[in-house]
Amino acid sequence: MSKRVLGIIGSGQLGSLLCQAAKKLNIKTIVISDDENGPAQNYTDKFIYSKYDDKNKIREFINGVDIITYEFENIPISILKEIDKEKKVLPKPEINKIIQNRQLEKTFVNNLGIKTTKWAFIKTAKDVQQNKNLLPGILKTNTLGYDGHGQYVLNTLNDVKKNWCFTADYILEKRVNLKKEISVIVTRFKNKEIYIYEPIENTHKDQILKYSKIPADIKPSIFKKAQDSAELIANALDYIGTMCVEYFIDQEDSLLVNEIAPRVHNSGHLTINAFNISQFENHIRAVCGLKKENVKKIANAEMKNILGSEIQDYRKRSFETEEYFFDYGKKIIKEKRKMGHLTILKK
Repeated sequence: MSKRVLGIIGSGQLGSLLCQAAKKLNIKTIVISDDENGPAQNYTDKFIYSKYDDKNKIREFINGVDIITYEFENIPISILKEIDKEKKVLPKPEINKIIQNRQLEKTFVNNLGIKTTKWAFIKTAKDVQQNKNLLPGILKTNTLGYDGHGQYVLNTLNDVKKNWCFTADYILEKRVNLKKEISVIVTRFKNKEIYIYEPIENTHKDQILKYSKIPADIKPSIFKKAQDSAELIANALDYIGTMCVEYFIDQEDSLLVNEIAPRVHNSGHLTINAFNISQFENHIRAVCGLKKENVKKIANAEMKNILGSEIQDYRKRSFETEEYFFDYGKKIIKEKRKMGHLTILKK
């Protein structure tokens, strides 16, 4: 492949890690972002600060690249489709129409014969009353929710707050009698070849990922079923690039899809050090039309997200040979903000 320029929409830590993976493959990057302080500007060949509806800046971005990808899914689909008319956007924008909408996402997964949590679409408080069999449950905004934002715990009907006014659409999910949470990272290439990383075991705190590890402490049957379901979803979406499927495992060992992320994923950070080809490099290879390489696991691993002011202690620490510290270089420290991560390789 001749040297190409990859456009990346978004400038957070995922964008930074994509830029670094691209550089390793001798692929230039141009990042466009509405965050003036986005850390990916430290790793890209060119950074364009712009609102996503600024036609002149979008034109500059399109003219400078050969192909385009993105680091987060909550970009207006109309903008992605406009860009896609001139330069190919991968994964294709139509996928986001499904993934940005919990009702469409769960319906899509269920139609593939894959289980999710029990759920109902909610527009009014009366709809909660009619679906009280799903309580205790979690009320989630149907669109634009992440890291616990737009989520409300409902143990009984008394927890429904009138001041929510139900101005948005919601999904009510029955609470799972949770045993474990796992995720599967999968990369699908243009020629339909697929690489599926082994399931990763995750621990969340306040709806934010705190720890990930491989191998996941799960039964071989769940290991296989999780990989098979992720492959089925990727093929059904005609996906190109790296994506993540997050699962719940309940106390009866039922495997339930929680969410799909149409991008590289936080739980896959450990693949940078635990495999010869990370989720980020595989994503770059897939969207840029490079061939699938032989992926090999180097070691078992644990990953810890570094949140908020925790980063200050890590910046002063020294690390062991098998410890890999990633500082995202974010200028502003906020509580619960992902500031970096630490990966520890295990024998």
